Amino acid sequence: MKNPIGWFEIYVDDMAKAKSFYETVFECKLEPLNSPDVELWCFPGDQNAYGAMGALVKMEGCPAGGNSTIVYFACDDCAIQQARSAEYGGKVLKEKFSIGEYGFIALVTDTEGNTIGLHSMK
Repeated sequence: MKNPIGWFEIYVDDMAKAKSFYETVFECKLEPLNSPDVELWCFPGDQNAYGAMGALVKMEGCPAGGNSTIVYFACDDCAIQQARSAEYGGKVLKEKFSIGEYGFIALVTDTEGNTIGLHSMK
């Protein structure tokens, strides 16, 4: 059985600002994807590994923020990314808390108003 999520997209209005936020908070380098009429910057990953790949997307008619879907990023300790999120222009909606045997989560917004989740086992 496969995991139900195979790809994710986070819609943004200000790509430079959003790209800087995610690269700084998660200490990674996003790579451009070649797509006509849509600006996409992909998070690093391996399509054959556990978890879903995804990208920041700037597309006319699809504004940032106000959505009800939450993507959870895997972290070693989600408190670290929670702190970075607040430091680099995001907001902490719910500080790190236990979800029992499933670890810990925190909820933050990015610079575009999108809510994202942070998950860790410690």
